Amino acid sequence: MNYSTIKAITLDLDDTLWPIAPTLLRAERVLHDWMRLHAPRTARIHDTAAMMALRAQVALDHPQWSHDLSALRRETIRRALQAGGEDPGLAEPAFEAFFEARQQVELYADVLPALRRMSAAYPLLALSNGNADLRRVGLGDWFVGGVSARETGVGKPDVRIFHAACERLGLEPHEVLHVGDDLALDVEGALGAGLHAAWVRRAEGPDVIDDEAALRANSLRVSDLMELAQRLPACA
Repeated sequence: MNYSTIKAITLDLDDTLWPIAPTLLRAERVLHDWMRLHAPRTARIHDTAAMMALRAQVALDHPQWSHDLSALRRETIRRALQAGGEDPGLAEPAFEAFFEARQQVELYADVLPALRRMSAAYPLLALSNGNADLRRVGLGDWFVGGVSARETGVGKPDVRIFHAACERLGLEPHEVLHVGDDLALDVEGALGAGLHAAWVRRAEGPDVIDDEAALRANSLRVSDLMELAQRLPACA
């Protein structure tokens, strides 16, 4: 990788800066508690597992929303309320309860020191298929902004979302390094769009088969964000 060409960094969020599974599980529990209080009939017939199954069905029914997780969640809640014979208008405040809880993340230990180091050397831009809000998460000060699948209309690995991020930064793709945990969505997606790529392969992450794509030209593999910061000459 030619580090001298890198002028900015785009960062995936879920499972790169924090583990997403426990975050969503807590948010699902908060949503169910909200339902028990405000829509008890719905809560009785839709526990957390039932809501997750319903969300999967909504995703199948509305593939056009694959890039908009908030829309999928709102429709899931609306359907649950209808099935419970309760006011579907409660979907919006119920979603807000879920969404607020979804922002309560637990950062990996390396994230804050690495962001401090990298943001002093490069503009950082969030690039995510998810619906985390940087300000509500508490990381807004380290980023110059963000590009999401929802606003772009496509998600990673589509080259258009990577190019939208480069345009937001005012840079060419070869001047941007994208960092993420997913080999297909982040590494292959970024390389296919002409960016550099760094694969964050955490020891506690899901088991995957190592792939030569992670070691191709213009890419590298790191164990966490601090290792990445230490390998970037501008952060030294």
